[in-house]
Amino acid sequence: MAGRIRDEDIALVRERARIDEVVEQYVTLRNAGGGSRKGLCPFHDEKTPSFTVTPSRQYWYCFGCQRGGDVISFLQQIEGLSFVESVERLAGRVGVQLRYAEGGTPPRPAERGQRQRLVEAHRIAAEFYGSQLADSPDAAAGRKFLDERGFDHAAAERFGVGFAPRTGDALHRHLGDRGVRDDDAVTAGLVGESARGPYDRFRGRLLWPIRELSGEVVGFGARRLFDDDRIEAKYLNTPETPIYKKSQLLYGVDLARREIARASQAVVVEGYTDVMACHLSGVPTAVATCGTAFGADHTRVLRRLLLDHDEFRGEVIFTFDGDEAGQRAALRAFDGDREFGGQTYVAVEPNGLDPCDLRLRKGDAAVRELVARRVPLYRFVLRNVVDRYDLDRADGRVDAVRAAARLVTSVRDRSKVSAFVRELSDMVGADPDDVRAEVRRSGAGGSHQVRGQRPAAPDEPAQLDVVPDVDEPRFAVERETLKAVVQNPHLAAGATELDPTDFGHPLLREVWQAVTAEPMPGGADAGWLAGVGERLSEPARQLLAALAVERVRSHGDVEARLVDAWLARLQELTAARRIDEVKSRLQRTNPVESPTDYNRMFGELVALEQHRRTLRERAIGGVT
Repeated sequence: MAGRIRDEDIALVRERARIDEVVEQYVTLRNAGGGSRKGLCPFHDEKTPSFTVTPSRQYWYCFGCQRGGDVISFLQQIEGLSFVESVERLAGRVGVQLRYAEGGTPPRPAERGQRQRLVEAHRIAAEFYGSQLADSPDAAAGRKFLDERGFDHAAAERFGVGFAPRTGDALHRHLGDRGVRDDDAVTAGLVGESARGPYDRFRGRLLWPIRELSGEVVGFGARRLFDDDRIEAKYLNTPETPIYKKSQLLYGVDLARREIARASQAVVVEGYTDVMACHLSGVPTAVATCGTAFGADHTRVLRRLLLDHDEFRGEVIFTFDGDEAGQRAALRAFDGDREFGGQTYVAVEPNGLDPCDLRLRKGDAAVRELVARRVPLYRFVLRNVVDRYDLDRADGRVDAVRAAARLVTSVRDRSKVSAFVRELSDMVGADPDDVRAEVRRSGAGGSHQVRGQRPAAPDEPAQLDVVPDVDEPRFAVERETLKAVVQNPHLAAGATELDPTDFGHPLLREVWQAVTAEPMPGGADAGWLAGVGERLSEPARQLLAALAVERVRSHGDVEARLVDAWLARLQELTAARRIDEVKSRLQRTNPVESPTDYNRMFGELVALEQHRRTLRERAIGGVT
């Protein structure tokens, strides 16, 4: 009979099982100062990390959901284990030989909790399937399947690939010999029941073990090999069980989790062999869903691993086929994009090859290049929508803008809307103001509401029309520059060098366009200022009044060099943004495949850097 674990052994487990190492099997942690580490809580949804681990005290606590405890309680809650099961699991990891009080013994398999019994059944099954693939003559078809796709014996062992015998009860008998009860084998989804008795669920198929973050096998994905297989489905997965929830599992995540955390990148592919191909090709951040579409629960898993939140920008790259099904998958991913704080991308091979076929035909480097050539997901989706219309016709352009505008209004991050509008106008060849107006109409009355957003009342403006506060620090240089020009137009000879894109705030941009609509006066001219005001909307007119009376930031009298310095400072910020854009495009361009584009962009980058240095030298003179 099993007895109580001795207190001194429990204390030894608590001492040796480092809580940060255990937690990091499920959550990415980053240093938070004071000897603590933080991550996104695995027990509730949150946008900002509040889950805190203090290794020196061996304790964890979430300030969001007010849950906490030691390493044993964490494993209990994350895995659904009893106290004893949690201690036994940790003892096995840290090499503590447990002793039981009152002459007791470790629990027999039948006395363990259900989860522990089901996990053990899967461990035994995975070993059995792996040995069958390596040694069984019946598994020749499976070995051939792998070989034809470029996977050798070492690759099969690395990913735990196995083979289920074609006989009806080989696994069932093996599990029984190892002490697994029939009811547990059925509950685990390994064995089915019929009028004739128990039978193996997977027969004559190639199998991939599906593991949790902890590395424990909780299910299998099975690929059809033989024409006489009575189940027509190409892939057959473990059914929903107490430990297998396909909406929460990602194949390969146990192998990829550390690289995902290190690189702040996750690559989502569509199949088990694609995951293998990516990892073997040098893309160790690849994972795949298990017979279901990528959903909200998968997003939560990746967010925890990426530590993806508003202050940190991880990167999620989806690979899709170029066909219609792949485009539909991209739209679903675009809908889920709003759940990521990080950036989402899509990588599509032009000839429709998935990573497995690409590696087989063109080698490992081609898979790495596929990921490197990723493009922003929103751009891919917009392009697919726009391409459905004939842009040579005026009505086709109008229809394209209307269709794409509904996608733009669904974007959670409102700060990105202006950039999307510009890209959409470039794609279609439409006036940006017309596109912006259509986006506003779609946001006010269209069917694509932002999730969780209250529809605008008839007498209130749409959310897209909300103008940011012009006093925000990010607009400080724009405001000071325009203030200097408005108050000293006769000193602003260089104002014509500016471009509307230098101004990120719409009201400041409107004032600048009105200021430069007519030649600058040779001196102070109240009439000129009044004329500027007549060309403005009411909000911009009020802003002009403020700009005209506020003191220009300087230590003395305003001189031409001061006004020129502010003009240069504003242009320098624009140059810096353009440098970042060119660098981003350069990183996504393969110099071997597109040498002309790469060299052109490199030359553009050099010129922009020189231009920025010149502007900085001008800006040094007078800006305080």
